[in-house]
Amino acid sequence: MSSMPSLDGRRFRAVADTVGGEVGTATEFAYHERGGEIWAEYAGGEIRRGFLVGVRAGDRIEFRYAQLNAVGETSTGHCVSELRLLPDGRLRLDETWEWESRPGSGTSAVEEVR
Repeated sequence: MSSMPSLDGRRFRAVADTVGGEVGTATEFAYHERGGEIWAEYAGGEIRRGFLVGVRAGDRIEFRYAQLNAVGETSTGHCVSELRLLPDGRLRLDETWEWESRPGSGTSAVEEVR
């Protein structure tokens, strides 16, 4: 069981452009959470439209994502994130991701937008 608050209704942005990925600082995520299920819509920067769906167990989130980029290409992948509380009270997700539709993997972080 996590002591962290729900992600439901929270918005996040990448802290930096993602090397090897398409998410960047202009990409915004709108998260939802109910009963351990996590889902989000995201868009901005190189991403026209993206969706993720997964599960949360404590401070660990595992999900799959599908997205459409600015040039009309689709991609899919898998991500495991660790939820952390920042000193200012916002939430942060430290992510380890891997494309499933093409080669590549990496790490990234998103932080809550106030």
